[in-house]
Amino acid sequence: MAQKADQPVSTPTEEPAWKQRAVERSTQAAKRRAEQRVERFLDAAQAIMAEKGTTDFTVQEVVDRSKQSLRSFYQHFDGKHELLLALFEDAMSKSADQLRASAAEQSNPLERVRVVVQELFDSSRPDPSGRQGPLFSDFALRLLVSHPAEMRVANAPLLALFTELMTELEEAGLLRPGFKARRVAALTMQTVMFNAQSSGQDGAHPLTAEEIWDFCAKGFTLS
Repeated sequence: MAQKADQPVSTPTEEPAWKQRAVERSTQAAKRRAEQRVERFLDAAQAIMAEKGTTDFTVQEVVDRSKQSLRSFYQHFDGKHELLLALFEDAMSKSADQLRASAAEQSNPLERVRVVVQELFDSSRPDPSGRQGPLFSDFALRLLVSHPAEMRVANAPLLALFTELMTELEEAGLLRPGFKARRVAALTMQTVMFNAQSSGQDGAHPLTAEEIWDFCAKGFTLS
């Protein structure tokens, strides 16, 4: 039946404020519980990697160590790859924060880049004993080949830091003419990390942080 022209149109009643608050509180509590479960899985995986010195572990090992269920694991992660990716992204973000703090202690823009380059090189190198480094370089190299888009996302915090530092050099007139800060940042970061992660292959004469800095600096500075 058609509605009469003079009949008022009903509008949906807005949820009472108390109900909105209750739902929001419930949602926030569920989110906190989910975050806690995720952290327990990450902590368990991190502990296993530290013990084994490798990313060679099973999902079941992580589940058992975290004292949670397999069902809960798959509610938060698609599988081991996504778990490793989460760990890798977290490691890269923390590394960027640490490097930024180290750079902030230097007043000279070129010195800030030097400190970051050398510390990143040292932190990215595999442990001489054969144990896994803090940025688990074997996973990083596999990710670079098999999932380049995911690698770009994981590298974003470090790239942002290098771009900031190179922009400072550019503003100080220390970059070679024609070089763009972001492009130099990407080239430098990739050069440092790739050479660090593969430095163990040259056992007789491994690269040093000083050598990698000397190479990079003379590639992008005026001097």
